[in-house]
Amino acid sequence: MSASGSVATTAPVIEVRDLYKSFAGQPVHQDLNLQIRRGELVSVIGSSGSGKTVLLHQIIGLIKPDSGSIQVLGTDINAHDPAIAHRLRQHWGVLFQNNALFSAFNVYDNIAFPMRELRREGWRISERMVRDSVALKLHMVGLGAAVVNKHPAELSGGMQKRVALARALMLEAELLFLDEPTTGLDPASAAEFDALVGALHAELGLTVVMVSHDLYSVAALSDRVAAIDGGTLIAAGTVAEVATFDHPFIREFFGARRNEDALREVAGAGGQ
Repeated sequence: MSASGSVATTAPVIEVRDLYKSFAGQPVHQDLNLQIRRGELVSVIGSSGSGKTVLLHQIIGLIKPDSGSIQVLGTDINAHDPAIAHRLRQHWGVLFQNNALFSAFNVYDNIAFPMRELRREGWRISERMVRDSVALKLHMVGLGAAVVNKHPAELSGGMQKRVALARALMLEAELLFLDEPTTGLDPASAAEFDALVGALHAELGLTVVMVSHDLYSVAALSDRVAAIDGGTLIAAGTVAEVATFDHPFIREFFGARRNEDALREVAGAGGQ
């Protein structure tokens, strides 16, 4: 059980097998294997340049692996025609690094974008349905109607994250992918965002894959942690299990004094 209180089932909804990916002849992933079960929140950690985001982009089909397979919800995302892959993507939402909000759009249009795209593809979706869904998602992420006409540049970093999260949830996703979600936030805002993610994970029964270098987030939210280094998975398990693994990156990530203090604080809060 994670800090969010959800319980994962045993069935994998994401399965990465023997993944190999290189750029300009330099391997990024080599024989990487990873399973993620329904309802889990799994944090992917690794040193800078270890390919965390590349792994995430391969899972969601933005980058194709050189070899190996990636099954999402029972479908190999690279083994079918683009139409099947496109339909599969409607089952997940993504909060990209740096939010990836459209700067020329206001908050309403940013959040409405996924549903409007479906309407352009022929789905019968009225603007009233879009409006109601935007209002619901704003409420879910703790924002009100006062922000709908604002543009991203008018919002704080924490509010931008919440808008991006609302957009990621717009199509009632069952899978949620978060790429460094607390980057750029001050500690208080990061803690608030972690609490929001944890609450949504539990309430909606989401399966969440979170790429993060933030131990506070990893310790507070994770059912399991997957650590990658040298292009492959080096450890997977609970925070406590992975923290004891004897590897230079693991020792650096969990062993620094500030990280020890962070882990102790999270553990103490969980016991209250």
